[in-house]
Amino acid sequence: MSYRYGAWRGGPDPLEPPFDVARALDRLGERVLAGDRAADALRGLLREGMPGTRGLRDLLRQARDRRRELRQRGRLDGTLERVRELLDQAVDTERQALFPDPSDAARLAEAELDQLPPDTARAVRQLADYQWRSPEAAATYEEIRDLLRREVLDAQFRGMRDALAGASPEELQRIRDMVADLNTMLEADARGEDTQRAFEEFMERYGDMFPENPRSLEELVDALARRAAAASRLAASLSPGQRAELAALSRSVLGDLGLQYELDRLGRALRSRRSDLRWDQGATMGGEQPLGLGDATTALEELADLESLEASLGQRYPGASLDDIDLEAVERALGRAAVDDVETLRRLERELTEQGYLLREQGELRLTPKAIRRIGAVALRRIFSSLDEGRRGDHDVAGLGLAGEPTGASRPWTFGDEEPLDVVRTVRNAVLRGGAHRPGGAVDGRGHPASGSATVPLRGAEAPEAAFPRARTAGRGVTLAPDDFEVLETERRTSAAVCLLVDQSLSMLLRETWGMAKATALALHSLVSTRYPQDALEIIGFSLLARTVRPADLPDLDASVTQGTNLHHALVLAGRHLDRHPEAEPVVLVVTDGEPTAHLEPDGRPIFDYPPDPRTIELTLTEVNRLTRRRATINVFMLDDDPRLVAFVDLVARLNGGRVLAPAPDRLGDYVVSDYLRARRGRRGR
Repeated sequence: MSYRYGAWRGGPDPLEPPFDVARALDRLGERVLAGDRAADALRGLLREGMPGTRGLRDLLRQARDRRRELRQRGRLDGTLERVRELLDQAVDTERQALFPDPSDAARLAEAELDQLPPDTARAVRQLADYQWRSPEAAATYEEIRDLLRREVLDAQFRGMRDALAGASPEELQRIRDMVADLNTMLEADARGEDTQRAFEEFMERYGDMFPENPRSLEELVDALARRAAAASRLAASLSPGQRAELAALSRSVLGDLGLQYELDRLGRALRSRRSDLRWDQGATMGGEQPLGLGDATTALEELADLESLEASLGQRYPGASLDDIDLEAVERALGRAAVDDVETLRRLERELTEQGYLLREQGELRLTPKAIRRIGAVALRRIFSSLDEGRRGDHDVAGLGLAGEPTGASRPWTFGDEEPLDVVRTVRNAVLRGGAHRPGGAVDGRGHPASGSATVPLRGAEAPEAAFPRARTAGRGVTLAPDDFEVLETERRTSAAVCLLVDQSLSMLLRETWGMAKATALALHSLVSTRYPQDALEIIGFSLLARTVRPADLPDLDASVTQGTNLHHALVLAGRHLDRHPEAEPVVLVVTDGEPTAHLEPDGRPIFDYPPDPRTIELTLTEVNRLTRRRATINVFMLDDDPRLVAFVDLVARLNGGRVLAPAPDRLGDYVVSDYLRARRGRRGR
């Protein structure tokens, strides 16, 4: 193989990676935000592929098309049919040669031909000792024997049919030696002996008989076992009569060659080493073209490869991994381009893992906290991009100060202030006061030197007169006095204990609102963890039972397939979270599409009933009152307009004083995030 190199003159960048990790992660995030579990989202990404790379779905479709094509390649009994044709031709030619002969020997020969059994294998075997009168008939019979010899061995060793065409006795003896040496080597390997040197010597002597060019004994065994399993499937696919005829013909040929014993040994060894293959499983083949024994075995071998590929490309079994896909089988069945696509998908998965976005736990891929933060940020950007322009000021400020965000206002500096200085207003105050003067001191309103301008003890901020002893304006000095200094006002940052209660009941899935609820949870987690880390966020999912959801589990959060909306249990868990943060501002946000239909008994048993049991409503409202006494605001986001739900949430609002909102499902995130930010704005300056 030779290569030529030259200057790059446009076209695709040869150094460009075959995939964009950031784009792949964004597509993965889109599926998670639509409600998929992380593992399902990754499988979806691998099924669809990336631009320029076919996904597993396209490869699976190609494999299925190829399997359908193979099933229509032809009939499996082509060798038997051809043997019958040649046998009839030889007998007819012999009868024509005997007919003009008036001798008794000719009549006896005709009688022998008349007594041939209808079974093809027995007829061929019975004619082995027949003295042919017609040279043409004798040649046709030898063609039968040569055909059977080549086809039977080709069914065991790929490519043997062409190699045996016109084979000499020495070449046939070499085949017998090869099979015997192979069996000896396999038995030594089964005893645990080192067979590497024996394999190398074997390939030096017989490598031309194996077009697969195996590089190890295991590769050789794999190739031979797949071939032998396909031959067993061929026999199982024939009718009982055809199977018996083929077995008899094979025994006759192999017995003549002295190979029956050695091939039986080889078959047992291969079955023992590769018991996982589809031995003796019939296959349905169609088409009009009759296939020879070797061609039919090759078709069934390819069919077995495709059947195994379909399972590994589908990735629908527990612990499925791209490493399960046999690249050699892919290349045999689908070509080199398909191998490149699988390798690219493997590199994509490996790159996402190495960059810290994926990890594999107990055979299943999960998103890391790094990936969760990125996906949450994407959800948050979507929400902010859809908010009205007038409501953007509270979320798009770059950087956070320890004292909070500037409000745009300022106030006079007082002893002990730690807020940043407003330099512009400070200098402006000095100019308006008349501080423009010759160097040497501040002046009062009448132009006289001001007292106390020289030294002022300050704490927190650096002494103003030390930090700004002199400013220049229009070439003159401006002297600053302590009364000139102003500091920037910032919002007062109080911490909040926030509970987001997300309905996971089956109805959320049926109404197709679950994806938006999950995206909202990810977005709120991203907002709180990045913008308001002093806030304590707890996400609680509830269906028949409620449970707290760790941030790491958010991508795998899924709707429940059980019935029940246990808001009572969720409010109990919310109360416990608020109790752990008694100094924080309590905020409870509830996302639901139905009235409570379940509650928790004192012994921990969940009780479901529909229409709701009065006790369910009573216990739920009791928890609402308990949270209200904690001064917690409960805001409810309704995703349905069922009259029962409307009546219930109106009652909650009257008891608690919180708000009831009814957003469209695709605007749920906007409402929840805006409501959280609104609550924070309401706490400023307290």
